[in-house]
Amino acid sequence: MFLEDEDKNFWLETVKDVKESKPINIIIKEKNPKIEIKEHRQFAVKQEFTTYSKYFDNNKPEGIDKATLRKFKREEFKIEATLDLHGFTEDDAFIKVDNFIPQCYNQGKRCVVIITGKGLTVREDDDIFTPKGILKRQVPQWLDMPRIRSMILIYKHPSEKLGGSGSLYILLKRNKNILI
Repeated sequence: MFLEDEDKNFWLETVKDVKESKPINIIIKEKNPKIEIKEHRQFAVKQEFTTYSKYFDNNKPEGIDKATLRKFKREEFKIEATLDLHGFTEDDAFIKVDNFIPQCYNQGKRCVVIITGKGLTVREDDDIFTPKGILKRQVPQWLDMPRIRSMILIYKHPSEKLGGSGSLYILLKRNKNILI
């Protein structure tokens, strides 16, 4: 591509006041932090929702007899432990749930309730797309993680007297390692 004389003159006129700048030496230091392993512990990791669920939705779940299912539907099991997640961040709530279910299972408890809350109410200045009730949505997904799911027989949102959609009524499996 060749510039015509008129274009060359225009270009030279445009850049006549431009001065060459001094080169700047920029040194970028790469940080390689050392990773120290303090101890070997197995931690549960949050994961996305799986297709498997032990949530009770009027279909008879596997591994539960009719009498137990009827008692569960009627909420006749005595609540032996409660975990209230009001005021917790998502990460802190995950740790609490991840510790609560195995602890109750190992203590031989059968019926527990986790109170998630219903989420913040919509305010006028909120965007309509802002998610509400993060824990209400996340806790059932955490209960479906394989490690926790293996200890749960069934769960559901209870009636309003037990918290309604802001809580989960959970029936744990019997721990056969505990002598009664």
